[in-house]
Amino acid sequence: MKLKSIDAVSLKKQLDNGEVMLIDVREAHEHAREHIEGSRLAPLSRFHGEDFSAHRDKTAVFYCHSGGRTGFNAALLASKGFRDAYHLNGGILAWKAAGLPTRSQRERAGEGGRKRFGWLF
Repeated sequence: MKLKSIDAVSLKKQLDNGEVMLIDVREAHEHAREHIEGSRLAPLSRFHGEDFSAHRDKTAVFYCHSGGRTGFNAALLASKGFRDAYHLNGGILAWKAAGLPTRSQRERAGEGGRKRFGWLF
């Protein structure tokens, strides 16, 4: 199976409808810094060991930073046996360029009722 391309706006619509499983193939430190809400982390460096057997009936959308890693590793990603598989064209950079929200470390640090003022918590 080959990975098809999906743009950020189309992906957002499918996510809102619960139609896809979003998989972040970047490394853990990149995901921790910033990611698309609801994405599952499955770094390429450990991808062979990932078990997606419970989700094979779903459509998967993979993303990385700019689309390069995802495109380069398309055969590996598609080999996991999903019903259908896509990659986010342009990665998280395209998602943000479309004005769509991400979840960041900075936001999580401000949770729990603590107010942030500049660098002070």
